[in-house]
Amino acid sequence: FWDRINRPEQILASLPEAMRVLTDQAETGAVTICLPQDVQAEGHDFPANFFEKRVHHISRAVPPAEDLRRAVAMIRDAENPLIIAGGGVLYSEATAALSDFADGLGIPVAETQAGKGALPWNHAWNVGAIGPNGSLAANRLARDADLIVAAGTRLADFTTASHTQFQNPDVRFLSINVSSRDAHKFGALPLVGDARATLDALRDALAAGRHRTSAGYGDRVETLKAEWDAVVDDILAVADRSHLTQANVIGLVNAASGPRDVVVCAAGGLPGDLLKLWRPVDPKGYHLEYGYSTMGYEIAGGLGVKMADPSREVYVMVGDGSYLMLHTEIVTSLEERMKLTIVVVDNGGFQIIRKLQMSTGSPSFGNELRYRDPESGELDGPYIPIDFAANAASLGAAAMTASNETELRDALQRAKAETRTVVIHVPVQKHASVPGFDSWWDVPVAEVSGVPTVREAREEYVEQEKNERFFY
Repeated sequence: FWDRINRPEQILASLPEAMRVLTDQAETGAVTICLPQDVQAEGHDFPANFFEKRVHHISRAVPPAEDLRRAVAMIRDAENPLIIAGGGVLYSEATAALSDFADGLGIPVAETQAGKGALPWNHAWNVGAIGPNGSLAANRLARDADLIVAAGTRLADFTTASHTQFQNPDVRFLSINVSSRDAHKFGALPLVGDARATLDALRDALAAGRHRTSAGYGDRVETLKAEWDAVVDDILAVADRSHLTQANVIGLVNAASGPRDVVVCAAGGLPGDLLKLWRPVDPKGYHLEYGYSTMGYEIAGGLGVKMADPSREVYVMVGDGSYLMLHTEIVTSLEERMKLTIVVVDNGGFQIIRKLQMSTGSPSFGNELRYRDPESGELDGPYIPIDFAANAASLGAAAMTASNETELRDALQRAKAETRTVVIHVPVQKHASVPGFDSWWDVPVAEVSGVPTVREAREEYVEQEKNERFFY
């Protein structure tokens, strides 16, 4: 909602409308009321009752009974169903309802970036994230699923692997969402309603008929989950104790954090790796602003998370590129006495963009923090030695550098004893990355190019694009 106030009395209509949008489950979003400077200075006789306290009650809508009956029939008919849990599960406080639903019916749950943490990582039916940054288990189950139960998710590009994730020719979709627009995506049977209330209604109806998926399907889910957990263990394990990878850092921070602590991130390669590797046990333990991969959100967002619940320790995971774009909210955290533990993962620049660049067949160009070489004229000289710890210390934070496993473990322990914001600078291997698992993302490659590697990448892109499926 956006409005410009040209006369003071316009506030009488604008503010109630702003509150209507803020409290509407489907329309809710950013609200901006623009007050020009001259209008700010004007006086007006507002009615006294305009300032009386008003409580806005948020109702839990349930879909019509006929829609619920159709949904129950679809679930009963499915042999290989999969739930995709999105952010709506968390907003609806439906985590317990989702757990009961999955446990009671024997249906595995895959997570989106916004929905991660809806179930603890070690829940028997939690098969991890879905999509290009998802798990081996979730992506294989999604590929073969004959029913997708989308709970509180918009089924966006990452979740659906650019429309390639669901390859069963008979797959159908059932979508629970407060937004009618999102509920109708993928030709789904739309259950327009609150996630918690709708899951409870479906569970009760299915429990009455003692419905549950087959033992064989449950065995497959268990096997895939165990395989994926082993893969994560292997990726997190520190192979070279003197030269950490980004994945190693994630594992060490996760191990040092408590069950109620929160990890905050936003952009670069970290969100994809955190989605695969972070192991939350609390529904509020994982906070990623990933709608627009907003570089610079990390520290400011971490401060907001800390202010929302000062009882929780907040770990901000930020790449060196994002840190350089916006780190000054460190000062605000000190002003407000809101302690953050900021882990700066330094891989010498914007490595995820370099990786995407090279995946399209193009050579590396301008994405690493290197000096320009006077002979080549390119930015391919030595890496610029940036002292992030010194920068943070100059702002007033407690700062340290950890270059290996022992130093990072020690730094994380020391950070717990601090009462002010801590910045831990961790140099990591520049080009080490976590692979993808049985998924794809539509990153277009130039159709016409004189570069052989680009032409090869284009051929592969065209082949993968053939797997895109659209549902109506």
